[in-house]
Amino acid sequence: MVNFVEIQKPILHWLVKGAGLREQLIEIEQGTFMNFWAPKEVVQSKTNTVNPTSPDAKRKKSKKPKPPLVLIHGFASEGIITWQFQFGVLLTNYAVYIPDLLFFGKSTTPSLDRSPDFQASCIARGLRKLGVEQCDAVGFSYGGMVAFKLAEVYPDLVRSLVISGSVITMTDSINEASLKRLSATSSAELLMPETVPRLKDLLSISMHKKLWFPDRFYKDFLESMFKNRKERKELLEGLVISNMDAKIPVFQQKILLLWGERDQIFDIDLAKKMKEQLGDNCYIQGISNAGHLLHLERPCAYNRAVQRFLAYVNSTEDAGSINV
Repeated sequence: MVNFVEIQKPILHWLVKGAGLREQLIEIEQGTFMNFWAPKEVVQSKTNTVNPTSPDAKRKKSKKPKPPLVLIHGFASEGIITWQFQFGVLLTNYAVYIPDLLFFGKSTTPSLDRSPDFQASCIARGLRKLGVEQCDAVGFSYGGMVAFKLAEVYPDLVRSLVISGSVITMTDSINEASLKRLSATSSAELLMPETVPRLKDLLSISMHKKLWFPDRFYKDFLESMFKNRKERKELLEGLVISNMDAKIPVFQQKILLLWGERDQIFDIDLAKKMKEQLGDNCYIQGISNAGHLLHLERPCAYNRAVQRFLAYVNSTEDAGSINV
């Protein structure tokens, strides 16, 4: 029987390629591969030898390069599905890179390291192999934790961060409070549903708008999106650290916490507390009538906020000029 979620992927791939991105599976270390969608010029330059005196090469060299922008997805799906309402808009002004985190899409590893640190390391090494020396990063949910780690460990690589529905580190107390509020016994039970009713519950708490889908959609979604269950459960287990071990890094980067005001998984009060912890280089903006999946519920508002913040980062204006 046809999986209606799965058959949308070739269409989305066609749209992404039409927008100018190409897929590149990069070997990070022996046996570890991370899949990236990257500008076609970058991917082609890694596989083709270009005559620098040719007219095409001269035209490309004369163009001012766009600033690299990395979009890091959350736990429900791979990169281009997560960012399907963002990449087309952001490509106008940025060289967009969309990695698939390990155990999502084609990305895989034999390593037993399931920490956000390892995910961040693989992204950093992959970007280096693609020629990226500095970038801005946008992270959602689980991808936000990876983005925070990327900025912490590689401050010369990451210039600024946009974070939504995430935390700096998942401490015991944050994890326990979230699970209690959502009546779940574990993160895996919440984020890795195995039945249609559980998936409906997850979407219900993830979105402010209550949308109806036929059960067939939920069944197809479960089959298509929740692969590598064992490894992904281990990723969730690798997130939680004790309160005693948790430390707030000093980030050099400018950070925007872009939040759905009705987020039930990580509520906006948690974002406000993070803003206080992160200091003057951190800004916060709420998007009304949006939950955890704000980039899908309010994509236009989300995209405008991201573009405005990145324009500020790319400008010479002082910090007081930003309106968030």
